[in-house]
Amino acid sequence: MATIGILGGGQLARMLALAGAPLGHRFLVVDNAEDPCAAQVAPLLHADWRDRDALVEFARRIDVATFDFENVPAETAHWLTGHVAVFPNPEALATAQDRFLEKTLFTGAGIGTPAFATVDSLDDLRDACARIGLPAVLKTRRLGYDGKGQCVLREPADIERAWQRLGGVPLILEAFVPFDCEVSVIAVRSRSGEFRHYPLTRNWHRDGILSASLAPLEGFVELEQRAIAHARELAERLDYVGVFALELFVHGGQLLANEMAPRVHNSGHWTIEGTACSQFENHVRAVLGQPLGDTAARGHSVMLNWIGELPEAGPVLAEPGAHWHDYGKSPRAGRKVGHATLCADDPATLAAMLERVGRALGRAEQVAPVIAALG
Repeated sequence: MATIGILGGGQLARMLALAGAPLGHRFLVVDNAEDPCAAQVAPLLHADWRDRDALVEFARRIDVATFDFENVPAETAHWLTGHVAVFPNPEALATAQDRFLEKTLFTGAGIGTPAFATVDSLDDLRDACARIGLPAVLKTRRLGYDGKGQCVLREPADIERAWQRLGGVPLILEAFVPFDCEVSVIAVRSRSGEFRHYPLTRNWHRDGILSASLAPLEGFVELEQRAIAHARELAERLDYVGVFALELFVHGGQLLANEMAPRVHNSGHWTIEGTACSQFENHVRAVLGQPLGDTAARGHSVMLNWIGELPEAGPVLAEPGAHWHDYGKSPRAGRKVGHATLCADDPATLAAMLERVGRALGRAEQVAPVIAALG
């Protein structure tokens, strides 16, 4: 039995603890919030991530440290390596925290990306727009996720407004991609170097937040092979240990890397019921150096994200193959408060389930594109 320390106490830490408990492992969460939802299932050390005295206590009580949130200070992860094993390594965390370093990693690994340029002044922004063209997306290099810290520039008049909104911190301008669809690959690499991946997943977003995920995908064999090869290359370059997600745009039959999440990921939640060994269990296995589990899909799965507040559970639970996850969070606009996964043996059955759920919950708009993708 091992004790795993998790920097961050959100729903990802919660699901890691729930996945690791049947394996006999214990968890300790450190978070600067007094009541993070992971504290409902694992002990909490309430402290700032830069509180060295608290981190000494944290390291003393655990066998290995990991994190559920990529914005945990990289210097905290670096400092912890002097006291306890930390996976993924702090270098991987620091790279994924900076969009410019991340895009540079992608291009160095031979992975296509939208055109990009760093922006540190209004003049830089004007020059970058002239080179890359409009429309484009201006983003903070750090601390942005779920659509935060970014804005779309569609015409020259947007340039100064975007600078006024986001200027003052290091920025990156990226070419706008009129993508055909968004996909992700969830991969895992263990301490021994063993590498596994889950099926390519198709994703839909609303207001920058994941709305639904579908796996596996029909007719994406060649793209899936390329995405997996990209994920493997990144894992080896970073000497990565644990689960990560590589998010990609599909555009004209090509893959363009959007970003990498150095942790278990929202688009992999379907793996809890849709595979023999979920992303959460495999992350636990990886950071402890245990053999990795089977990542093949068992049938077809759709994950629906609940944002802001939970809908009524009854219509979902009435469906065969339905699974409900309440994160134990209070309602708040834009907050991920839970999800549901629907599993079926074939796409037609899954589409019928989605149609019934969407109609019963008044969420036809959320499920419609997934039903269309299922054919």
